[in-house]
Amino acid sequence: MKKNHTEEDVYILAIESSCDETAASVVKNGREVLSNVISSQIALHTVYGGVVPEIASRKHIEKINQVIETALSEANVTLKDIDAIGVTYGPGLVGALLVGVAEAKAIAYAAKKPLVGVHHIEGHISANFIEHPELEPPFLCLIVSGGHTHLVIVKDYGEFEILGRTRDDAAGEAFDKVARAVGLGYPGGPKIDKAAKEGNPDAISFPRAKVEGNVYDFSFSGLKSAVLNHINHGKMMGEEINVPDLAASFQKAVVDVLVSHTMAAAKEYGIKKIAIAGGVASNSALREGMALACKKTGADFYYPSPIYCTDNAAMIAVAAYYEYINGARADWDLNAVPNLKLGER
Repeated sequence: MKKNHTEEDVYILAIESSCDETAASVVKNGREVLSNVISSQIALHTVYGGVVPEIASRKHIEKINQVIETALSEANVTLKDIDAIGVTYGPGLVGALLVGVAEAKAIAYAAKKPLVGVHHIEGHISANFIEHPELEPPFLCLIVSGGHTHLVIVKDYGEFEILGRTRDDAAGEAFDKVARAVGLGYPGGPKIDKAAKEGNPDAISFPRAKVEGNVYDFSFSGLKSAVLNHINHGKMMGEEINVPDLAASFQKAVVDVLVSHTMAAAKEYGIKKIAIAGGVASNSALREGMALACKKTGADFYYPSPIYCTDNAAMIAVAAYYEYINGARADWDLNAVPNLKLGER
């Protein structure tokens, strides 16, 4: 055992394979990242304009052992030092999830270590704990990614109250579809963000959807359709589309809705700590918009570095740590649950 590994320290090895990143990480005591290894498949899927599940699963199988070995070696630990194995078991692509779950079960069984199943969105929320040691629940968190848009109160570690979620497209999905429509390619989020910096966010007036029944729910399909209609109308009229203006105006419409919903909830529930998480949380306009809104209301604003916004295993290890110390253990029949809801066990 390592010299600096005391009995009180808890070391988690975590695996993340829910989409197109094969990742492994070792985290100490839920907050200190000792290694965070990510093998990205973006180049593979760019050709197809999006993630191809079958290709993603095969690539995970190819890469997973190597990624775990690198994570252990970078953290300067062996499996003997590890207290528990954490793994994402949902939501995500079923084939991709299965690779990580099977690997985690095999390692946990062979090394006689406890197994902890982690909810992917819970992982994204937990990414905020890595660089903000002072952050403790309760706080409000906006999770925005390719597959999810949620507004939740984090009541305690692993305990959430969902205030709002998307009724149709997730924000990240809308970014990808709009980027594809204007020829920016995949992945859409970073490309729209970059193009928007050159454009005028007030050039085109796009709609901001209000959802009936719940003021905190989101809907982005109408906005996406409005953007596509604008593009088609321009083509029919033989007008050239100003891509930077379109990107900036679309991005502003998304950010306005995300920020206004979050700030309205913070006001209603009297919450002064606000965090963002998920792939779209690395969007510069969202960060700026949220920082400004929090400054105006005197709220504290937390966000992870971009490396902890996109899918990674460090965030899964952090979530697994809090599950583990709360006594959560998964059985050997742990399975991938592609449509797992936040808060479900």
